Amino acid sequence: MNEKVLKTLEYNKIIARLTEHASSEDAKKRCLTLTPGTDINEINLLQLQTKDALNRLFKGGRISFSGVHDIRDSLKRLEIGASLSAAELLSICSLLEAAKRVKAFSRSEKEEVPDDSLTGFFTEIEPLTPLYDEIRRCIPAEDEIADDASSTLRSIRRSMRGMNDRIRAQMNNMINNSTTRSYLQDAVITMRDGRYCLPVKAEAKSQIPGMVHDQSSTGSTVFIEPLAIVKLNNELRELEIQEKREIEFVLAALSSQLMPYTDAILSDLSILAELDFIFAKAALSRHYNCVEPKFNNKRYINIKDG
Repeated sequence: MNEKVLKTLEYNKIIARLTEHASSEDAKKRCLTLTPGTDINEINLLQLQTKDALNRLFKGGRISFSGVHDIRDSLKRLEIGASLSAAELLSICSLLEAAKRVKAFSRSEKEEVPDDSLTGFFTEIEPLTPLYDEIRRCIPAEDEIADDASSTLRSIRRSMRGMNDRIRAQMNNMINNSTTRSYLQDAVITMRDGRYCLPVKAEAKSQIPGMVHDQSSTGSTVFIEPLAIVKLNNELRELEIQEKREIEFVLAALSSQLMPYTDAILSDLSILAELDFIFAKAALSRHYNCVEPKFNNKRYINIKDG
């Protein structure tokens, strides 16, 4: 079918509507590159898949493919032994969550829907639930690694909280000292370059022994790390370095657990994208099966057979 015919049929508008029903990037690309087929056997199979998907939608309700991200680059990095970032691990976790959800959809309506052209797709999905649970346990959010991700991390963070309390208590004692307070621009504790500091009046900076880390834009305030807490700040910094190292260890351990399952995860991605594409066509079909004609200025809903 040539471009002129497709333009006359407003095929591009149909494709645009179809793409709106797809969730994953792979499925959207499939929609955008879809062209009319000429192989009768292939056409019959595709129509059967759409029909079966539509039947499942009527029987089981809505199916969601949200969270199906393209994680191929991350899987390639796993195959060469690289450690993934928290964001990459969560993307894989999101894919496995979608796999679990789609698998559950097929089971929820299993008694009502006999085996069909889509059964094989649903059967081959591997949610890898234990891996999903472990990633979620260790990484609640992209910018957060749980304290319980490892016993070492839990211990380090407990020490960090104790050190923070010690530093603040000592600095509060300084602030509450009437002599020291008279040298301060504000009676507050601030952070500069990851170090606890006091905002000292510029003309009084020689009265507070310590390290100057910054000054205000007007030059009226200097931010001094009091000499009395330099050692504590150094210890806190060492704990922060330990924390960072332990987080890297946790991410490496999670990546190592995923390495044996790269093929299964890649298969899940392929199956979910294919089902997303098929159900997008079914959703569009369902939309066009509900037409709204006008007769004598009145509206009627005509439900066609799927």
